Amino acid sequence: MKSKNHKYPKNNYKVISKKLFYFVLVLFSSNFAIAQGCSDAGICSVGHSFDTTEKTTKNIIEVATIFGKGEADVTYWSPFVSYTRKISDRFSLNTKVTFSSANGEFGTRATFGDAFLIGNYTFKEKNNKKWSAIFGWKFPFTSSNKKINGYSLPLDYQASLGTFDLFLGTNLKYKKWDFNAVLQIPVFSNNKNSYFKEFSGTSDFPSTNLFQRKSDALIRATYSIKTKNEKFTFKPNVLFIYHLGQDSYETIFGQRETISGSDGLTINGNLISAYNFNKKNSLELSFATPFVVRDIRPDGLTRSFVASLIYKIAF
Repeated sequence: MKSKNHKYPKNNYKVISKKLFYFVLVLFSSNFAIAQGCSDAGICSVGHSFDTTEKTTKNIIEVATIFGKGEADVTYWSPFVSYTRKISDRFSLNTKVTFSSANGEFGTRATFGDAFLIGNYTFKEKNNKKWSAIFGWKFPFTSSNKKINGYSLPLDYQASLGTFDLFLGTNLKYKKWDFNAVLQIPVFSNNKNSYFKEFSGTSDFPSTNLFQRKSDALIRATYSIKTKNEKFTFKPNVLFIYHLGQDSYETIFGQRETISGSDGLTINGNLISAYNFNKKNSLELSFATPFVVRDIRPDGLTRSFVASLIYKIAF
C-alpha cells in the first residue's frame, strides 16, 4: 500500500522510460539485418563478471545461456558457467567455460568452446573515479575443425576459433558511467579448419582453410539506471569493436591469401536488465544487435541478434 505522503519523481521515471523505450525500439529494429553481433572470441564479455557492488561476498557463480541468430539461418545455443573469486580487496580472478551448439543446413554440431582465465586489479578510488586493469587468457578446447558426416564445416559451425588469446584492458567507473577498453590478441593459433566454399555446394560462407585471425580492440560505454528500491537495474551500452587487420586462409594451392574487407569497425547496441532477488541472487537478461558491421566476417562471428539469460549467485 502506497503512503499518501510519499512522493515519487514521476518526471524522472518518464524520462527514463522514454529513453529505454527508444533504445529498445532501435535495438529491435535491426534484428533481421545480417550482421555481426558480438565477438564470440570473448572480448565483449571480458570484465563483466567483476561488475558487482556486493562487498560482503568473495565468490560469484554465473550460469548462463545465450541464443543467437547468424548467417544462412544458422542458430546458436551457447551456455557457459563462470566462477569469480575475490582474492583480496584489490585483486579478483574469473574462470569461464563455454559450450556451443550450432544448427543450420549443414546439420547440428555441439561441443565445448573455450576456457577463460581473467584477472582484475582495482586501484584506489579517487574523486568518484575507480580504475581497474584487466588481463588474462583464452584457451580453446578444439582446433576449429569439427565435421558432420566427414564433411568440413565453416567457422560459423565451430565452437571455438582455435586460438590462444591474450586480453589486456582497463575499466573506469565514474558515478553511473562505466567505460571499458580491451585488446584481444591471438598469440598462438591451433586452427586446423579445412573448409573450402568451392567444395561445399554453397557460397554462404567464405573459405577458411587453416584460418588465421587478427586482433580486436574494444571500447564500451555503459550507463546504469536503478529503480528506487534497487531491485531493477538497466544498463544500456554501446560497443565499438575494431578488427585490426585482414584475416587470411590457405588456398588449395598452399598459398596464404588475405580476405579483403575482413578488417574494420563493428558497432553494437546492447541493453542489460537485471533483477536482484536479494544481495546474493540476481537474474540478468541481455539483448544485443549491430548497427555498423564489417564487409565480411569469415571468423563465423556473424549475429543479427543475441539474447542471453544469466543467473548469478554470490556467497
